[in-house]
Amino acid sequence: MDALVIKKQTKNRLAIALTAGLFVCLAGMMAYVFFVLKHDPLLVNLNERLQPANLEHPLGTDHLGRDVLTRLIVGARYTIGYGVLALAIAALIGIPFGLLSGLKGGIIDRLFMRTADAFLAFPDTIVAIVLSGLLGAGIEQLLFAIVMVKWVSYARIVRSTVLTERDKDYMLAAAINGLSTWSIMKKHLFPHVAGHVVVLASLDLGKIILLISALSYIGLGAQPPVPEWGAMLNDARPYFQSAPSLMLYPGLAIAGVVLLSNIAGDYLRDHFDVKKEVKE
Repeated sequence: MDALVIKKQTKNRLAIALTAGLFVCLAGMMAYVFFVLKHDPLLVNLNERLQPANLEHPLGTDHLGRDVLTRLIVGARYTIGYGVLALAIAALIGIPFGLLSGLKGGIIDRLFMRTADAFLAFPDTIVAIVLSGLLGAGIEQLLFAIVMVKWVSYARIVRSTVLTERDKDYMLAAAINGLSTWSIMKKHLFPHVAGHVVVLASLDLGKIILLISALSYIGLGAQPPVPEWGAMLNDARPYFQSAPSLMLYPGLAIAGVVLLSNIAGDYLRDHFDVKKEVKE
């Protein structure tokens, strides 16, 4: 038993250290780019195209002479920033639907379940591609498509938690005492679902970042000259043999953030003592 506790504590410390290290590295790179280099991520300079790494351009330049490090840092605002935004909107839509569906039941619950089944009949990526194709290329349209795909997961996990809790004695006592539906959801149900939502969100962040990058890579997301990481991969394809680092750097950035989000999700799952089924 002691060995299991020590192993769990070591794993948690490693997750915290890696996450903290990521933020320190990002903060250091952002400070270096904006206070030392001060390059314009969109400024074309063909005289400096495909430059190797040097003091002026620590990661070199791309095919249009733009500083790669600056574009990577600014691109995090689109890849990670839009990922977090999509996650927040999906959760804000899904949580109230799940609470209301699980608590009220009846026709509301049946209507929700049929809607959820329709969304879950196909893989997330396929639905996002179809919606993005119908709405047109663009980061805002991609954001809308991802929200439409992801809100169902949060509604379902909240609903299942509410169904587990709603027939317990403390819930019956709250209803007998005349508490409104809103008060019951806020005071008694939301604390139970918060841990599940946080864990699911931390695990979903990596998936959403991969989805944003993948759809931008095939031209359905961010459009040039936006320095989104997936779009940067797409721009660098013709130069893979002559300048492979142009694809290597955004690829490593995507892989690193996804890996750290999964590590953070595992830590939060252990912290909130949420079952591993949440990940699935």
